[in-house]
Amino acid sequence: MQQIKLTENIYYVGVNDRRTDRFENHIELPNGVSYNSYLIVEEKVALIDPVEAGFIEEYLFKIKSVLHGRKVDYLIINHDEPDHSGSIAALLMEWPEIQVVGNAKTFAPLEAFYGPIENKKVVAEGETLSLGKHTLQFFMVPMVHWPESMVTYEQSSGIVFSNDAFGGFGALNGGIFDDQVNLAFYEDDMRRYYANIVGKVAMQALKAIEKLGSLEIKMIAPSHGLVWRSNLAWVIGKYTQWSKQESEEGVVVVYGSMHGNTGVMADIVARGAAEAGIKEVKVYDIAKTEVSFIMSDIWKYKGIIIGACAHYGSMFPDMTLLTHEINEFKPKDKVFGLFGGMSWSGGGVKTLAKYAEEGKWNLVAESVEVKGAPIREEDWDKLYNLGKAVSEAVLNV
Repeated sequence: MQQIKLTENIYYVGVNDRRTDRFENHIELPNGVSYNSYLIVEEKVALIDPVEAGFIEEYLFKIKSVLHGRKVDYLIINHDEPDHSGSIAALLMEWPEIQVVGNAKTFAPLEAFYGPIENKKVVAEGETLSLGKHTLQFFMVPMVHWPESMVTYEQSSGIVFSNDAFGGFGALNGGIFDDQVNLAFYEDDMRRYYANIVGKVAMQALKAIEKLGSLEIKMIAPSHGLVWRSNLAWVIGKYTQWSKQESEEGVVVVYGSMHGNTGVMADIVARGAAEAGIKEVKVYDIAKTEVSFIMSDIWKYKGIIIGACAHYGSMFPDMTLLTHEINEFKPKDKVFGLFGGMSWSGGGVKTLAKYAEEGKWNLVAESVEVKGAPIREEDWDKLYNLGKAVSEAVLNV
């Protein structure tokens, strides 16, 4: 079997998942995802970040093809979530004497998932573990994105095993390293991963980036996505931009419509936004596009215009998740507009306004509510001007 080396004695033993439809059972994976794991074979053998449990046979085969009968001495757990730790029970059965390495917050949730762990090694901030010529050093990055999260730095090679930081969705299609692929293909899935997994703790992610900046980093090996060896400045720059929430000029128009009328309104709004000078206008039907894709563009662009028809005195049901996610993840420095439709009575715009008040959205124009279809010139003008006002706010901020 051909082995994938990061450097001498350090191997990639991760797996691709193209079977799972939704990450964490709610985020679509049209391009799959990788579960990355790394093996250091020295006087002592260390396995860093195991994989999801459903891939244990392939995973063990890859590990054993490198070890040739040797045992694993240390299992490094950077993060407890099951997509990383799920195969730990099988690994402990295979090598019962393995020492599981984590920090003071690692083992309570880990044992809650998998039962008692006998051979535990607790490491602290900056502590080292010698494998021979290779030395591992541990740094805590709490809330990136769980309280126990840490990264592992291998001193002689300058490799940071970065946990979820610098990761992304997308299975690795032959190329494992950043210089073996077209980065443009992976960028959108990286931002979607960031916006929906790490975005809520953007400040902690920025602190983690600043902490890693003190290290001599030659390679970044995350738990999902590409291994970074040639484009470190590019990926660190992207994560810094997303962590600082530096928005680009653009407007996202999202609508929920039962019979198509609110969709027509969205087109009028989008036209106003485009004619005001914004070239990046994204229009989404909330019933057709899964929320993680919309959140990714909300993270990217400055302007957000949301429209919902009325539904039993409230708003189009599918819109509820998006508005919840916006208020949960709290993207900063955005400008908003609201619109919607009604028939007998309202509810769509009124409900959106409640979410806006709760989330302290920066509404830069008066909300527009249309009765029935937008067939009156005054309705067209109001919707058009709503899109124009949001675009002008984007351009002038």
